[in-house]
Amino acid sequence: MNQILDITLTSRKIVLQFLDGYTLAQLNTIPEGFNNNLIWNIGHIIVTQQVLVYKLSGLPLMISEEMAEKYRKGTKPEHIVTQEELAEIKHLLFETINRTKVDFENKIFKNFSEYPTSTGYTLQSAQDAMLFNNFHEGLHIGIMMSIRKFI
Repeated sequence: MNQILDITLTSRKIVLQFLDGYTLAQLNTIPEGFNNNLIWNIGHIIVTQQVLVYKLSGLPLMISEEMAEKYRKGTKPEHIVTQEELAEIKHLLFETINRTKVDFENKIFKNFSEYPTSTGYTLQSAQDAMLFNNFHEGLHIGIMMSIRKFI
């Protein structure tokens, strides 16, 4: 299991390069032809990991309800992210995964509500959710790599 979350941490290190390499204005820019921006994609991967692993396990999320609503599946950027929100996102980028590692070691993931993903794959356990999350983050990193060419 550590390998799965180590891959997630590697993904998050790539995402951190976007947070550190672009200004707040650039992070908030939605290029022509795109529906979202860099910062929305980053918020979205944080929220999705929490929903897939914790919510489907019947456990409380580490993120606020407000954040979950802003970045959940089916949303798009509808506000300009502030420096304060950026700091929170940057903190949660790694804190959520570090906490997931601890929680997994403490065996808190006992129940799971089966979930059919939009790709057609059905998640049946928290471990499935963690594996699928890596795929999901890879997709969004690809989108971010495309966006960066236009900002």
